[in-house]
Amino acid sequence: MRSNIRFEGVNGVNRQSSAALRSRYFDQAASDLEENRRLQRTLAEKIKVLEQEEVLLVDILSLAEKYEAFSDPSRLPEQTQDEHTPAPEETGGARAGGRAQPRQPLLGELLSELLSRSDEPRPAKELREELMREHPDRTPTPQVVRNTLEALVAKGRIRRHKEQRSVMYTLTEPAR
Repeated sequence: MRSNIRFEGVNGVNRQSSAALRSRYFDQAASDLEENRRLQRTLAEKIKVLEQEEVLLVDILSLAEKYEAFSDPSRLPEQTQDEHTPAPEETGGARAGGRAQPRQPLLGELLSELLSRSDEPRPAKELREELMREHPDRTPTPQVVRNTLEALVAKGRIRRHKEQRSVMYTLTEPAR
């Protein structure tokens, strides 16, 4: 005699475990996709920082090439107060298709100006925030600001101070 016993219990368990397994795969794939997108955002931000640093480095190289002929490196990159800067009409006309374009101050000049307003050492983060408030068209990354400040330290124009774990900057005393 043949038994008419059904094994629905076993098949029901298989369907449940199969659904649970699909659910776990779905959750894992969704989690992996979100992590992938987060990493893409992080990398896009890093690329943006690297592009800004590239622009800064190209500018530095351009300035270095421009001032390469000078024999006295202490005069770089700013001019002394009594030197005459020729007007566009004195140099044979204006740049860029006949229109004179005002020179945008260098980041180092702006940071030095901010430091000159205070006798107290100031952190790079605070200087960057003030710079962006006063010059909304300038949005350097924190790394670019730190690099510029360190370049000014190397030139002897500002001093670095360590206070606990913070690095602070002050303007050096002007030579008299």
